[in-house]
Amino acid sequence: MNHQYRQAKVKTEKRRATTVFLLSLIAGLAAPAAMGQDGTIVDGVAAVVGRNIVKYSDVERSYAQVRMHQGVADAQKNRCGIMENLILNQLLVHKGEVDSIEVTDAEVDQYVQMYLKNDLRQYGTKEALREATGFAYDELKEQYQRMLRSMLLARRAEYQITEGVAVTPREVTEFYNSMPADSLPDIPERYEFSEIVIEPVISEAERDRVRTQLAELRERVLQGEKFSMLATLYSQDPGSAKKGGELGFFSRGDMVGEFESAAFALKPGEVSPIIETQFGFHIIQLIERRGNTVNARHILIVPRVSSEDLLRARMRLDSIADEIRGGRLDFAEAARTYSTAANARQGGKAINPADGTPRFDKQAIDKSYYNVGIPTMDEGQVGNATAMRTAENHEAYRLVRLDRRHPAHRANLTDDYDAIYNAALAAARQKSLAEWARRQASVTYIRLGDEFKNCDFPNLKLNIKNK
Repeated sequence: MNHQYRQAKVKTEKRRATTVFLLSLIAGLAAPAAMGQDGTIVDGVAAVVGRNIVKYSDVERSYAQVRMHQGVADAQKNRCGIMENLILNQLLVHKGEVDSIEVTDAEVDQYVQMYLKNDLRQYGTKEALREATGFAYDELKEQYQRMLRSMLLARRAEYQITEGVAVTPREVTEFYNSMPADSLPDIPERYEFSEIVIEPVISEAERDRVRTQLAELRERVLQGEKFSMLATLYSQDPGSAKKGGELGFFSRGDMVGEFESAAFALKPGEVSPIIETQFGFHIIQLIERRGNTVNARHILIVPRVSSEDLLRARMRLDSIADEIRGGRLDFAEAARTYSTAANARQGGKAINPADGTPRFDKQAIDKSYYNVGIPTMDEGQVGNATAMRTAENHEAYRLVRLDRRHPAHRANLTDDYDAIYNAALAAARQKSLAEWARRQASVTYIRLGDEFKNCDFPNLKLNIKNK
């Protein structure tokens, strides 16, 4: 489902280095229930951690994910590692409960709806989902609610434990020096570049054309035609059009403001007036309201820039490029003066959204700058104006200059300090979390099923064979 206008309400929790196997545990819900040799479902209490339990099915579903990626070697070792992570998770959950860390029903429901929608997108129907997972839709929802609440509680407890951890430049250097030379990662060739973007203004005549088209479609719906059929035929949102415009359930804050306000103001079956967002013009029909979430469908029509305006933008960039190549205009100043992109004030410096740095490897360039030819450019070279689409899917042209090429190399402190700093900080947080878990485990009642009593649990260093 390609909702380009969707804003991520489900905010990414601050990422912490941890051995908690939460994501694979959740992903494991999509795997069939574990089966014993006699064909019965394997379940029961695999471990007790304080007042909480770990089920055999929790271990087996996580193990199914490991097996998919690593094969069946070291099965018991893998299960022991999973159990260790689940024990840590339950210790964190216990801390969250004792400290009364708040996780609201609305927050949990946002995650639940996200995972359920992903499952339905993968399997197509609730019946296919049940066949693949062994759970009916409502049963799967309950499983997600339980596990996602624990996940959020554990993440926030972990954040409380590690938020004060910091590393000094000296510690970063010591961390780097402690790494065996052959374990240092190879850094691929990377590139720094700047850009000037010119996005032509859409004419009022084109905006009126789109409004008229949507008004006609809205009238057809009010006269009895199916909204879903018209969405399939006319909507320009590629992710939802093939599903009759249906977006699935979303909460307040999931969408851009204008879209959200219109959707939540509707009654089931009602059709909104024409609304405008940064992505184009929409009409919306509410399908269902469920608690603090709604399910809606929409038709999106995107106004198009005229071919004449696009040609003028390209010619303008060609002229700017000639001025820069001739030394009569500075690239950064030209970006600040002419570029319509958000990075204009920074002289057009491109920032890699994956890590927030100005460096892109070839893979990152291929995602957004595939038609520019950056890897083949010389440092300081200004390319030709190339067609592009903005984040809002608008047509535009851009001009790119390669500022610096960083050759492939083995990671070092001079060129890769930020990455090494982040690794050192993650290791320090990992150590802090492990030390807390060892102290907590020593005063927490832990009982293991027979299958796990001989596990070593090296990270937690637990000695619970006789507990």
